[in-house]
Amino acid sequence: MSADKKTNSTDLIIEAMTLADLDEISELENMVFTTPWPRGAFEGELTTNALARYLVARLNKKIVGYIGIWLIFNEGHITNIAVHPDYRRRGIGDTLLQRLLSNAKGCSIESLTLEVRRSNLAAQKLYEKYGFIFTSVRPGYYTDNKEDALIYWKQEMDGIEPTDDWIVYEGEEEAEEEEQNG
Repeated sequence: MSADKKTNSTDLIIEAMTLADLDEISELENMVFTTPWPRGAFEGELTTNALARYLVARLNKKIVGYIGIWLIFNEGHITNIAVHPDYRRRGIGDTLLQRLLSNAKGCSIESLTLEVRRSNLAAQKLYEKYGFIFTSVRPGYYTDNKEDALIYWKQEMDGIEPTDDWIVYEGEEEAEEEEQNG
């Protein structure tokens, strides 16, 4: 498949990130970001941050992308999104963002925010496609080169079909079973 072809959506699986995914996630982080999150940061997000939700995109069992969000009251903060360089321009980031928006709306999220590098025009175009609007600048936000972060907000969730299918995250399944049996 060439780099510009869209990925067949039946081949792409979107599911919850688990601790078992962290070696691949760390590899992807180091590949795509100049200041990658350490493996321990993701471990903390999955095990101790009750506000965090992360999804991975798998193609032929390989993680080719992921997206994360913090759900804070009725707002969502998209923490990160990454697509493996060999799998870009195939609609994977688009699919991840669509799924995250649907799940966020299903959790009664009314608005979302994120930061993006001023130089990351492809990401800005993706966010704008889904109704995110540039609102302000955080000067020198990125520590590696002091690049500005552009702050985007999405205030309207109209037209997004809500889902409530956040896949159960590690540790939550046992808590839900205890609550039901309790």
